[in-house]
Amino acid sequence: MKVENIAVPISLAIALGSATCSAFVQSTPGRSVLSRPGYIQPKALRRAAHIDTASPDDEVERLRSMAKKLREEASMLAAEQAAKVSESARKVFNTFDLNADGEISVEELKFGLEKAFKTEIPEQRVKEVLQKFDKNGDGVLQLEEFVSVDQMRNQLDALIREEKAVSLEQSKLAQQEEEAKRLAEMQLAILNDGEPTGTDKALSVLPYLFPLLDSLQYAGSFVVKHPDNILAQVAVAFYALWRSIPGGGFLTFFLLSILRGNPSFNRLVRFNMQQAILLDIALFFPGIFSLLVGFAASGLHLDLPTELLEISNNAVLFTTVATILYASASSLLGQEPDKIPLISKRVKGEMITPEMLGIPTFDNGRSEKEDEMKK
Repeated sequence: MKVENIAVPISLAIALGSATCSAFVQSTPGRSVLSRPGYIQPKALRRAAHIDTASPDDEVERLRSMAKKLREEASMLAAEQAAKVSESARKVFNTFDLNADGEISVEELKFGLEKAFKTEIPEQRVKEVLQKFDKNGDGVLQLEEFVSVDQMRNQLDALIREEKAVSLEQSKLAQQEEEAKRLAEMQLAILNDGEPTGTDKALSVLPYLFPLLDSLQYAGSFVVKHPDNILAQVAVAFYALWRSIPGGGFLTFFLLSILRGNPSFNRLVRFNMQQAILLDIALFFPGIFSLLVGFAASGLHLDLPTELLEISNNAVLFTTVATILYASASSLLGQEPDKIPLISKRVKGEMITPEMLGIPTFDNGRSEKEDEMKK
């Protein structure tokens, strides 16, 4: 065969193949060969076309059906599991319910727990476990109230931890009380704040002689009007003796100011020393006021009635004497004379405290936390 004759069939075959491919890809504009009449689609293409053309509502319904089926299966599994747990719980309950009356008493629970844990358990602790799970509060456990042995073990462990914590806290509080007691004793040894002795009571009255003697300067009018009065004569004698001591007032003031800071003296003695000093200082103000009034009257050329001067002097004298009598009587009874207006409050604020001496203080009373633990 000639070469020219072979070339023609080959050319015709190539042309026919090219035309067929073009027709398969696109025969006419907008129309696929797959949709042409008489064309049979393969099975896989028909299945894919069915999925693509399925409506959204059908897909949603299918998913709902699957979800419902899963829920039903889960519910069945849960019911089966609950039935198994219930049966297991009933078996354990029956091992505790020794008399088979459908209830577990404290004694039965104690016996069952000791058998399960192989150790002795205090009855009070068993009662606390029962109370924890006794929902209706009838003092026994029914089947619906019964829990697993592991849960009871956990509750027992929690009770033991709580008891240990309470015991540790009580031990700490006891140590704190012991420390407070020791420090209180040390405080009393350094700062004499205890109950005054008989000697302390007698000594605590002596500082009031200082303001009493200084108040006699206001007794002139009383002495003049009552020269035969024994009290007036005694007042004159003491006042003369007091004034005969050079610098007696200043020395007494200085001595009391030093001694009032000595912590070895009982608190009552120190309190009265300070109060006597302030009472004596208070006696200066009526004298200063009388001088100012006298100067003012002299400048205005006024004659003040002598009766007014006598009344004011007697008021100062008798007020001072009454105050000293109250303070002395209270001190002899062992009570702190802290009811003098203005002065007593000031004295309390100036008293030596443990903090001033560097002594730590503790509250000896029991705390609310300890009371709650005891309950």
